[in-house]
Amino acid sequence: MPGEVRRWRPDFPLDLPRTLLPLRRGPADPAYRTAGDGSLWRASRTPAGPGTLRVAVRAGEVEAQAWGPGAAWLLARLPALFGAADDPSGLVLPPGPLREAQRTHAGVRLGRTGLVLESLVPAILEQKVTTGEAYGSWRTLLRGFGTPAPGPAEGLRVPPSAREWALIPSWEWHRAGVDPKRAATVVRAARLAARLEEASVLPHTEAFARLTAVPGIGTWTAAETLQRSNGDPDAVSVGDYHLPNLVGWALAGRPRSDDAQMLALLAPYAGHRYRVCRLIALTGARAPRYGPRLAPNDHRHR
Repeated sequence: MPGEVRRWRPDFPLDLPRTLLPLRRGPADPAYRTAGDGSLWRASRTPAGPGTLRVAVRAGEVEAQAWGPGAAWLLARLPALFGAADDPSGLVLPPGPLREAQRTHAGVRLGRTGLVLESLVPAILEQKVTTGEAYGSWRTLLRGFGTPAPGPAEGLRVPPSAREWALIPSWEWHRAGVDPKRAATVVRAARLAARLEEASVLPHTEAFARLTAVPGIGTWTAAETLQRSNGDPDAVSVGDYHLPNLVGWALAGRPRSDDAQMLALLAPYAGHRYRVCRLIALTGARAPRYGPRLAPNDHRHR
């Protein structure tokens, strides 16, 4: 099954695995796979229908194959997915670890999928729970309500459509470890999917306003979504459990910080605040840990 094919040579260095990494929801994400030959596979539900995309970089050229009704849609947006519309040149950093990370990881771009619900649903699942819990819920829901991905990638699953998300019974959310509040937010977002998908082409402020107008979607969830759907370089995950301490440690040597302190440290980089957060992560910086870690909850026994 050869699928549709496109080759594209970017005019910038491209680190394919790290550029796409934010789209993976855990090492066993049913919609994402890394193959032994170095290629990456993704299953998406596009406006044209389900599609599977396989990408690899050979001699500086992106080789892509796609299958399913959404194949042409995915291939047409290949450059955007890999950050062709991203412009990191506006971020000027002082000498130090961040500038070194900017130099050594010049191939890490902020790509945009153009698909809001695809990133919004897992972001909602990640609200106020551990990463492992959220990844487990995502796997359970995709295996139960996703559809087999078109093409030869056996086991890959396409996320449910907006209508399918809205029709998942309450007991299935419970079985997946998703509490009623988060489940209701997903259903609410799914019912407004057509309106929310328009945020993929809106400017930063308008896109945030569109998403956060939905009850249950706050700044953190909107930022996590727009980082992926829009490649928004300024979408800071305010309200994150770890990020303020990480930013405070990397930029000020401060072991503990809150959101207000984090935003003050990021203020000089307005327009690129999310990009700076990504660079901090690439430096390998780790803030000292204090107190107990966030403990998992098992909503299935409530």
